[in-house]
Amino acid sequence: MLSKVLLNSVLATPALVGAALVISASAMAAEVAPAGGKSTAEVQSSAAALISEQPPVVAAAAELTPAAESIAPVAEPVEIAPAAQDTAIDMTAELAPVPAVPVQVAQAAEPVTSVSSLDQVAQYSSEGNGNSLSQVTSITQLSDVQPTDWAYQALQSLVERYGCIAGYPDGTYKGQRAMTRFEFAAGMNACLDRISELIAASTADLATKEDLATLQRLQEEFAAELAALRGRVDALEARTSELEANQFSTTTKLSGETIFAVGVPISGGTNNDGEDDGNTDDQTIAGYRVRLNFDTSFTGEDLLRARLQARDFGDFDSFAGNTGWQWGGGSDSVVLDDLLYTFPVGPAQIIVGANSIGDSDFVATTVSPFDSSGSGSLTDGLGTPPQYNFIPGGTGLGAIFGFGPVSLDVGYAASNAGDPSEKNGLFNGGYGGIAQLSLLTDFVDAAFTYSNSYDPDGFTTDNGYSLGGFDGGLFVDNAAVANIYGAQINFKLGFAELGGGAMYMPVRVVGEGDYRVWSYHGTLAFRDLLGDGNLLGFVVGVPPRVAGVDGSLAGDLGLSAGGTRQDASLLAEAFYLFRINDNISITPGIVYIQDPGNDNDNQDTFVGALRTTFKF
Repeated sequence: MLSKVLLNSVLATPALVGAALVISASAMAAEVAPAGGKSTAEVQSSAAALISEQPPVVAAAAELTPAAESIAPVAEPVEIAPAAQDTAIDMTAELAPVPAVPVQVAQAAEPVTSVSSLDQVAQYSSEGNGNSLSQVTSITQLSDVQPTDWAYQALQSLVERYGCIAGYPDGTYKGQRAMTRFEFAAGMNACLDRISELIAASTADLATKEDLATLQRLQEEFAAELAALRGRVDALEARTSELEANQFSTTTKLSGETIFAVGVPISGGTNNDGEDDGNTDDQTIAGYRVRLNFDTSFTGEDLLRARLQARDFGDFDSFAGNTGWQWGGGSDSVVLDDLLYTFPVGPAQIIVGANSIGDSDFVATTVSPFDSSGSGSLTDGLGTPPQYNFIPGGTGLGAIFGFGPVSLDVGYAASNAGDPSEKNGLFNGGYGGIAQLSLLTDFVDAAFTYSNSYDPDGFTTDNGYSLGGFDGGLFVDNAAVANIYGAQINFKLGFAELGGGAMYMPVRVVGEGDYRVWSYHGTLAFRDLLGDGNLLGFVVGVPPRVAGVDGSLAGDLGLSAGGTRQDASLLAEAFYLFRINDNISITPGIVYIQDPGNDNDNQDTFVGALRTTFKF
């Protein structure tokens, strides 16, 4: 019996030796493969090739008798004895040239080779420590990945689109290094988690099956209403198609403003001695002004405006040149009032005017809250800052440069640019050049204006300027050039606005001498008073007056030393704009002028007015 056991033990020994060989070969494959440039699969393949070369002894072991098989389990505890393990290792070394072990035994022994695998598990479980891999957000963070690498585009996509690639703490990727299954599993899991997040984010707002069922029930419940709505939509589409087929223009919008007004002289017309001062012809008047704007845009940012205008509303003689109606004028025929084109170039808004452009058209703002002829003050003596009233307009070019709350505006216009005769044209006739620096904020608006203007007929009341009378005018029909300096400010204090401005204008009569003009005023506005869009306004100040005449010019005018300046008129106006709706407003108001025409001998003037404005 003992001899039989010994015989079977000898026959089983090659199997044990072969198992030990597979264990050591697997461990060596896990450790040596990365350093040797071969993968674990390659090493295991080589080991399998060696194992397949079985000598006759091993073949005999495969054909163990039933008795030997029954004893085989007894052979397994041999692994417990250290001495037996050492003996097996020595025998393996001796049999290495012809390693032989049944394939079944090698496969069963694989779970035992877990030393290097446990090391890898420990390495991945240490994530978050100083030696763990770090997530990268840009391919440039990996110092050993170059655009010339064949997998560069794939890595860049995984990093920047999905964010599931990690680098080593030293900033490298080690792309030439072999990858273990644990590394593959970790990378695959990170990418799948990221893709799941993206899918969840993109489908979070999609309708669910319950939403679709609810929608179906609503469709069934409101079937009649939906049918009626569908019919209305079809009818609307038909009307829209008809309108598009017969519309005036796809790029042009028509807008307009119509003013009906009544002016009532209350007092004035005689001097303080009760004598006629020449302003006694004022009668109650009623008139209108109509404007039609054709606004065309070709890019959505530009504007081509053509304005047609007709008006019939004259100024009262008792105004004596100190002021005039904002909408006043005596032409009863339709004229081309404005023709301009504006478009953006970088930070600038370019303005090209072919007709009736100038003064306030070249600036971002006049600052005054009363400068609108349809919804501002009734008169333009001070409601429109007077520094803009002495700038001839016509045909010209300007630009508004916006830099946040700051605007720098420049412009030039000639009054007779289309006349080729002598002392006319674009550069040889009357002109106005303007430059303005503006500040526009929620609390305050301010503007500083300079203009250089030339008029071949002089700056007098005879050509529409508001200087009042001064010995028949300062050389009417004599050419004059003026430098105009203006400042305007307006504080916005909730629903109230408080502001004002001043103008200084030195004028040179060509070949004769100089005189100086001053004007200053204050404004007070209450917006949305007793209703949205309403406006209560007050303006008071000194309209433009000659504040001094040089000696040579005074001598030519026959003025005494004490008569070289005009008296100071005082202009005051109060009005209340009541907005009926978005398209209609009514504005009653009263105008008072002390010493009309800058002459203390003239009786004060009271004038009432009622303006109704329609906008469409």
